[in-house]
Amino acid sequence: MQPSAPPPQPSTPQAPPLPTQTQSPPQVAGHDINTGPLDYNDSALLMNDMEFRGRVKVACLHFATYIQGEPTNIPAHNTRYGWAKTTIQNPDNAAMNVTPAVVQDPNVQSKGKSITDAELQTATETAVNNWL
Repeated sequence: MQPSAPPPQPSTPQAPPLPTQTQSPPQVAGHDINTGPLDYNDSALLMNDMEFRGRVKVACLHFATYIQGEPTNIPAHNTRYGWAKTTIQNPDNAAMNVTPAVVQDPNVQSKGKSITDAELQTATETAVNNWL
């Protein structure tokens, strides 16, 4: 008597691949957030682009570190220091809050995601200073 073959195993469903931050942002016909000028739709897409928001997060952290080391006689230092401390504790929240104002910066509006890091740093600091 020959041994019987094992019963067929049910196939295990495969989960879809997880999205990565390197995926291209959603595109709308005729629109490209990688270059400017941005219209309202492009601006809305850029505000929710995780790669761009990550760059804003780094700019926020850089500015927060600077503020923590600035002299205490700077106008509104206590308010600025409080923002810096909160930003370092929760940089994702800071980036989420600051990104909409950063996207409104004229350099971001004209260049989209292709804005340089130095220009993005300036746009971020301007947005934070206007906010504080």
